[in-house]
Amino acid sequence: MLFSTAQDNETDIKKVINNLFNSMRASDPQSLLTSFHEGASLKSILKDSTGKTLVKDESISDFAASVSRLPKGYADERILFDAIKIDGDLAFVWTPYDLYFNGKFIHCGVDAFVLLKLNDQWKISSLIDTRRKQGCKQ
Repeated sequence: MLFSTAQDNETDIKKVINNLFNSMRASDPQSLLTSFHEGASLKSILKDSTGKTLVKDESISDFAASVSRLPKGYADERILFDAIKIDGDLAFVWTPYDLYFNGKFIHCGVDAFVLLKLNDQWKISSLIDTRRKQGCKQ
């Protein structure tokens, strides 16, 4: 039996997350869906016009459908792998990002991923992000 190393796991985890963002850029919902575990959750932490914190839930299928309606190359989320923590078949990934639509800066924030390794494949189990326009590096 072969055991994967931490480096192999990190590489595989990065591939899954990079596939998500490459699929967004390619407007390819089928490829995007392969990054997620069945029943995965997607949430965003936002502020309304009064500064009140809101949590927006979105289904993965609705997210994939919205990506499919974008022209190729329109959505470009640029991430930085800041932290990857792995314990067996569970991983946590923290990625600051800048989001651009059609080359125009939209907002920045952090993506926090929880991934599971099932049947020797890493899949995103949950993704929650923050969104802001202040304090961005862009």
